[in-house]
Amino acid sequence: MRLSITLAVLGLMLVGLTACPMQTGGVEGADGGAGMLTTILPLVLLFGVFYFLIIRPQQKKSKHHREMLTNVRRGDQIVTGGGIVGNVMRIDREDNLLVEIAPDVRVKVMRSAISDVIRRPAPIGEDEDFEEEEEEEEAERPEDEGRGKD
Repeated sequence: MRLSITLAVLGLMLVGLTACPMQTGGVEGADGGAGMLTTILPLVLLFGVFYFLIIRPQQKKSKHHREMLTNVRRGDQIVTGGGIVGNVMRIDREDNLLVEIAPDVRVKVMRSAISDVIRRPAPIGEDEDFEEEEEEEEAERPEDEGRGKD
């Protein structure tokens, strides 16, 4: 997918660059405005391609990461930029978190150092649905399945 997009971009750039008129030393006639348009058009196309393939996806990713950082709550399991995994125990200030990385080992972490939230506690309603699904699966299994031969 990425390779095809890259090839498409390179093709558009090639077409845009070959569409540029050769600069001649002659006097411009009545089509001077059209010559200017054909000179600027490849640059505008190139900017449009860069915007949709590079700038816009990066902005979306940045916005998603900011929302994730603002929604970190107590009990979430996080990964720091250094790769340390821990549970959020307390949020001291807006930008400081107390994270437990091992039993009785707690460190303060800046909110901006969080790279990912691995798992959030499930809401109460979802746990009940999960238990019901387990009961249904157990009811569907044959009685002798999973037992060793006696």
